[in-house]
Amino acid sequence: MSKGYAVFCDADRWFYDAPHRIPDDAGRTGGWTAALRPAPEGWQRHRSGDWLALRPLDAELPKQGWKIHVSACLDNAERIIDAVWDYCVPRGIAFKFIPNRYLLHNRNAKYADRGGSGKFVTVYPAGDEQCRTIAEDLDALLAGEPGPYILSDLRWGNGPVYVRYGSFTERHCYDRDGELRPAIEDAEGRLVPDRRDPAFHVPDWVALPDFLKPHLEARNATRVGDIPYRIEKALHFSNGGGVYVATDTRTGEKVVLKEGRPHAGLAADGADAVTRLRREKEALERLSGLPQTPGVHDWFTLGDHRFLALEYVEGKPLNSFFARRHPLIESDPGPERMAEYTEWALRIHRLVEEAVEAIHARGVVFNDLHLFNIMVSEDESSVTLLDFEAAAHIDEGRRQVIANPGFVAPADRRGFDVDRYALACLRIALFLPLTNLFAIDRGKAAHLARIVAREFPAVPREFLDEAVAEITRGWQPPERSGSGGAAQEGTAGTAPGGSADAYLPVHPADWPRSRDSMTRAVLASATPEREDRFFPGDIAQFAPGGGICFAHGAAGVLYALAETGGERCPDAEEWLLRRTKEPASGTPLGFYDGLSGVAWTLERFGHTDRALELAGTILDQPWEALAPDLHGGLSGIGLALDALAAATGESALHDAALRCAQLVADKADRSGGRPLPAAKGAPRAGLLYGSAGQALLFLRLYERTGQPELLERAATALHRDLDCCVTGAGGALQVDEGWRTMPYLGAGSVGIGMVLDDYAAHREEERFEQARHDILEAARSRFYAQPGLFRGVAGMILHLARTTTGEPGTHEADLRRQIDSLTRAAVPYRGHLAFPGEQMMRLSADLATGTAGCLLALGSALHGTSVHLPFLPPPPRRPQSRSSVREAVPENPSPRK
Repeated sequence: MSKGYAVFCDADRWFYDAPHRIPDDAGRTGGWTAALRPAPEGWQRHRSGDWLALRPLDAELPKQGWKIHVSACLDNAERIIDAVWDYCVPRGIAFKFIPNRYLLHNRNAKYADRGGSGKFVTVYPAGDEQCRTIAEDLDALLAGEPGPYILSDLRWGNGPVYVRYGSFTERHCYDRDGELRPAIEDAEGRLVPDRRDPAFHVPDWVALPDFLKPHLEARNATRVGDIPYRIEKALHFSNGGGVYVATDTRTGEKVVLKEGRPHAGLAADGADAVTRLRREKEALERLSGLPQTPGVHDWFTLGDHRFLALEYVEGKPLNSFFARRHPLIESDPGPERMAEYTEWALRIHRLVEEAVEAIHARGVVFNDLHLFNIMVSEDESSVTLLDFEAAAHIDEGRRQVIANPGFVAPADRRGFDVDRYALACLRIALFLPLTNLFAIDRGKAAHLARIVAREFPAVPREFLDEAVAEITRGWQPPERSGSGGAAQEGTAGTAPGGSADAYLPVHPADWPRSRDSMTRAVLASATPEREDRFFPGDIAQFAPGGGICFAHGAAGVLYALAETGGERCPDAEEWLLRRTKEPASGTPLGFYDGLSGVAWTLERFGHTDRALELAGTILDQPWEALAPDLHGGLSGIGLALDALAAATGESALHDAALRCAQLVADKADRSGGRPLPAAKGAPRAGLLYGSAGQALLFLRLYERTGQPELLERAATALHRDLDCCVTGAGGALQVDEGWRTMPYLGAGSVGIGMVLDDYAAHREEERFEQARHDILEAARSRFYAQPGLFRGVAGMILHLARTTTGEPGTHEADLRRQIDSLTRAAVPYRGHLAFPGEQMMRLSADLATGTAGCLLALGSALHGTSVHLPFLPPPPRRPQSRSSVREAVPENPSPRK
């Protein structure tokens, strides 16, 4: 799970929104006095995201160079910004700062970006000598002030002043993986990525100034070899520090080392990682001797970091057992499998309850119980609870300050009730791990419990009823208001024991009523007054161009509404035209993430002039550094330009599409046919980021030109992606990412299957035919963790609705079942059918993760005319009739009026 989503939940009750959108006057942000000061005479003041910048109007700064950062804690930030302001303004030195306590807390929180953590003030010197002067002066001025260590920078002395070489202006370029990054110029004047890793480094062409060399020597003086432990591997990192497996060199014993960085990794109560590590030590010492908790081995300091050495616990975390044991990952588990798993899950829950009861008996509240913090022994006979950094003695009465979003207790719970709430969530999560939805609507608990009872009939009813009662205790359905401020129709859900279908306003299979309901939900979420987005979606829409793009912005939503026969939204079209007149700096060129997808969409809506203007902008940019993929790279751009050429008669755009194909081919040849690596080292594969998207470009251009080498290129690309796949349980072919396997439409095997289906219309190949069959099995699982189009069940619906694998009607039951499974994640929004986005902590309207994508997928199965993704029209033969698929609607859906 990506930890970055939680901070985007604070600004809006229903949708992800940028943290800086919380108004400073809302009483929640704790703004500094300096943030309220007017700009000094002759200065300009500018707010950009998390930063408030001040700059003399006559200042001429270099585009890049050595810049100064100042870190701060929550309790000394006011003093520090006042001192920096009073220093910089009389001297005409430009600077920017984080304007309030809330945003500074987020920047230093446990799961904040490690590369940006600690940065409170940025000062822009006019050159190296001024950098030295400013750093010396600020170091003296702020002597003794504590602050978190800025990992990306070089510390000046022992205070809160740091330096780093980087960009002063907003420029962007593509890195070697084709990702758009902030940029600086190298020695030849070329734009290259401005690295902002959580480690200090100097660009190759830059000489470290002499005045920084002593500070670099001081930084390198602390070495891991100074401790009696040999670190074997890192388990994970957070902004608070790392967790490592190590060997005690004195005894040879394997231990876990937990690191705490001072003033960083803040919890909700402001406690830093060192404080929380000390709390963990004290809690585990109080629990010493319990078989369900790890023992404490050591407590020491290295540099200014604290370390806790703990007993290494053998086993596997409980969350990993879902993939290993859960019957719903199969396409057709029998009653015996369901009963066997039920017995196992009930036994495991009882073991966890006993562990919690044991720590409660010693007066300790765990405060952070969830699937990842429960270690199950190899023989599955016992459990051990891990991560006690949030634990507290019952007499302290502390509120929960760290929690997994699927298990976070309501604000009114304290003490043992926090753990009891998590145990109640665990009762549902062991069968349907969808409890993140409670962050949107706790009324969903009763709905999920009824689904569990239906699919796992051996689960005792009281086991689920008790869970729902605990989760919804003291809960009232929230007033139904969203971004637009209108009152919600109906209520959030039903009381425990209500109708299984009364929770939702309409069943997804009840087309076109479900289409109309989803369309109303999307339109009700619109924010036409905003400049950054029109429809709320994934957190990716807060990157440059994110609010307009096809995956997460207005373009994709408008396409889904139009494809499924919904009403047009002229306000959104006009908004899109305004926002593309001068695209924001850093807007990508790609199809799903940038300008080519927007141009393609605008042309479909009749805005040809603007579409061609954007195409011209794309043609003017250098392409050599672009990735070859469909999402943001050359394949998507080539497909969009070729489609624009066909629609407008502009032959130059077709030529440009062929150039894209040649660049893609050249990149493949230079790589020796090896796929590009993904985040954890495994090759990137699939429709959006892998070779299948490249194959789609070659295939469509082959159909347009008849050039046989393009078909050969498509085959080679598909083989490349299939080389990244493995066959799992039940014969399902999935993409192997090295640490997990993926079936999904975006970066999994189902997206490859869609292109294989289209290739089969031109040529039959034995490996491809077998792969199509095995990929189909990947789309038949009974459970997917999310509903979205690219990473969830909606993508499976889209594939099952269009695939030509098998005989007509073969997959009707699978398609009906997948449509019905969408109800698990669905949530009412203003009385309409809506779906959560990535991580399922907030709703989303976008195509890639939210309601628009689910709408498009359902339309592909149920609408009277063709509904499809761009460049992937249905093959000539469809496997079933839409009327038969609609049989997924229950007999008495009990819709709300």
